[in-house]
Amino acid sequence: MDNNQQRTIVRKKDRALLAAIGVFAVAMAMIAVLGLVLVQPPKDTTQGQADCDQVRVSGKLPGRVERIYVTEGQMVHRGDTIAKVYSSTADAKLYQAQQMANAAASQTQKVDAGTRDEIKKSAYNMWQQAIAAETIAQKTYQRMQSLFEQGVVTEQKRDEAKAAADAAAAQVQAAKSQYDMAVNGAQREDKAASKSVANAARGTVMEVQSLLEDQYLLAPCDGEVAQIYPQEGELVAMGAPVVSIARMDDMWVSFSVREEMLKDLPMGKVITTDIPALGLKDVKMKVFYVHDMGTYAVWQATKAYGQYDSKTFEVKARPEARIENFRPGMSVILK
Repeated sequence: MDNNQQRTIVRKKDRALLAAIGVFAVAMAMIAVLGLVLVQPPKDTTQGQADCDQVRVSGKLPGRVERIYVTEGQMVHRGDTIAKVYSSTADAKLYQAQQMANAAASQTQKVDAGTRDEIKKSAYNMWQQAIAAETIAQKTYQRMQSLFEQGVVTEQKRDEAKAAADAAAAQVQAAKSQYDMAVNGAQREDKAASKSVANAARGTVMEVQSLLEDQYLLAPCDGEVAQIYPQEGELVAMGAPVVSIARMDDMWVSFSVREEMLKDLPMGKVITTDIPALGLKDVKMKVFYVHDMGTYAVWQATKAYGQYDSKTFEVKARPEARIENFRPGMSVILK
């Protein structure tokens, strides 16, 4: 084979290779175009979480958990007994307060009853004795005055009789005052003070009793027992939560969205959602809460120009109808 034939064969191979490369390039271009046309970018998914209000049940009585009457997951109604907290210190304070109240009540009765009859009689007899002594002193003074006028006794004797008569009169007044005090009893101010002390003692009893009423903790609302914090036999402080109750009759969903989405989520708007856990689609919910989540929840711009920092808002929506088996923590997709 001469050189011309070899060059011809090489040229044919090069043309075939170039043709194959061209076909491949065209095919790739067509695939790319079809991909751009057929493949759509995924839509942004806004996912929220179901939640409900929880009420923590606590009491004013510090003590030891004697009994817990409920279990986690149990449905309770308002007024149901949740737990009992026992405090021996509170019982001792109640006994002490009751004894103080009894003592104060006895003192009030004594003041109201007034002076005993024996003391009244004694004061009356002293008054009568003073009257008799005054009568004798006055007669003695009159005789001395007569004798002084006759010149029988000296002026000093007459003055001594006059002083004795005056002193006897003063004794009568003092004895009369003592008798009046015995008859009238304690003063009005003393009675008021005694009643105030008795009322304060009764108030102390009522205070301790109110604490002891809290030894039985009652459910403040209907709901499900979400969590029990202490175990039976453990000590709890005043105000420490014992049980939390989830209000399952008031479920709602919380979404975290960028602020540019708020135009589609105004207050009162009815939105459509899916609940994957229950296999439910097109669930209607109504927006009832929109609030920013603070400066810590900000989408920072990645470019110096053409973008801005976008804040994150919390949007809450409540189902328009009750959803069976809808529980806190379930994912909800905003359509």
